[in-house]
Amino acid sequence: MQTSFTLAQLADPNVAEADRILRTCVHCGFCTATCPTYVLLGDELDSPRGRIYLIKDMLENDRPATAEVVKHIDRCLSCLACMTTCPSGVNYMHLVDYARTRIEATYARPPLDRLLRALLARVLPNNRLLRRALAAARMGKPFAGLFAALGLKPVAAMLRLAPARLPPKFAASGRRLFPASAPRRGRVALLTGCVSPVVAPAIDAATVRLLTRHGIEVVVADEGCCGSLAHHMGRESEALSAARRQIDAWTAEIEGEGLDAILVTASGCGTVVKDYGYLLRTDETYAPKALRVSRLAKDISEYLSDLELSSTRDPAGLVVAYHSACSLQHGQKITRAPKELLCKFGFVVKDVAEGHLCCGSAGTYNMLQAELARRLRDRKVGNIEKLKPDVIAAGNIGCIMQIAAGTVIPVVHTVELVDWATGGPEPEALAGKRGSDAAATPVALVK
Repeated sequence: MQTSFTLAQLADPNVAEADRILRTCVHCGFCTATCPTYVLLGDELDSPRGRIYLIKDMLENDRPATAEVVKHIDRCLSCLACMTTCPSGVNYMHLVDYARTRIEATYARPPLDRLLRALLARVLPNNRLLRRALAAARMGKPFAGLFAALGLKPVAAMLRLAPARLPPKFAASGRRLFPASAPRRGRVALLTGCVSPVVAPAIDAATVRLLTRHGIEVVVADEGCCGSLAHHMGRESEALSAARRQIDAWTAEIEGEGLDAILVTASGCGTVVKDYGYLLRTDETYAPKALRVSRLAKDISEYLSDLELSSTRDPAGLVVAYHSACSLQHGQKITRAPKELLCKFGFVVKDVAEGHLCCGSAGTYNMLQAELARRLRDRKVGNIEKLKPDVIAAGNIGCIMQIAAGTVIPVVHTVELVDWATGGPEPEALAGKRGSDAAATPVALVK
């Protein structure tokens, strides 16, 4: 694609990178076939190619984002299916992320939209506020339809996504150490993040049990949110501040007793942590530390694939529909590891039709673009239910919550099933459904 940026514009490293990405695009249109919003809407401007043209026009003319640009960029899920499909290697992720930053800086959103985004950016990364918000949302769930009828669809979506009950309150934050219960074979840091500890602490509990049982010492030294939520909303200053806090905490561990890896159980977070090196590339102080952290970051399934695990339980043909989170398959290019782990321990793993299409979660998308997210979720759930599985496994908390809101089939994290198969308790979502051992009690990550 030909571009016409001035030398003055190209002096900005972000514009220079955008120019390089734009020049990579050859207009082939392969991306349209796998773009969820184009599949649903059939509008060229709701395809990656169409959005690339909008972004190019905005940046080359150095003008504020228009309502038209914002509408179509907001509809993008950042699922990155286009990057998997693209034969030219266009880094759409970095381009659309920069466009969102420009939108945030130059476009005056309507007051309600601005308020909702500010609330999400404030509440979601804060465990205490999120727990209070979800407790209040449970009481408001019966009124979701009313809010939708009043035109407050994002509020209705938030209420519908709230879990029917919250797990017991988890432990206080701060550095926690979990020694290996078998001869020590390694040492890792675990990112607990912001949403999982509140809505699904069993995921991190299963991770810690599994790792320590197999000789891996685990340290929780994170500072809450990794910055991905703010990053995908274009709030770059907040995102980079969160990233720097995380980097400082992990650098202290790296330079202390050392780390073999930094493990992430939420693939949406993992994609951003692995990109810290790029995000902080112009920060002279943090660039080398960010790159070191990015290189150590691994999805939990990625790390477990290289670990010798011992099976202690036969799942007796439990049928698992594996949902491949977009951030895992497209963002991190991890497609085989989770399924191979499950097959290794005797689960019957089935691929979901249209597995490349997003479930509609996408961070805050299922709240800010509620109707499109619902359509994508229903399409995903329909494909899953055709498989008649006993359980659905996924590697991202956002996907788990999104899919669970549309089906009665239990939805768990892949690591919960691996923990169960190697000596841990049965995932709570499966309790009593197959007459096996007692359900897992959420374990507070305290030390």
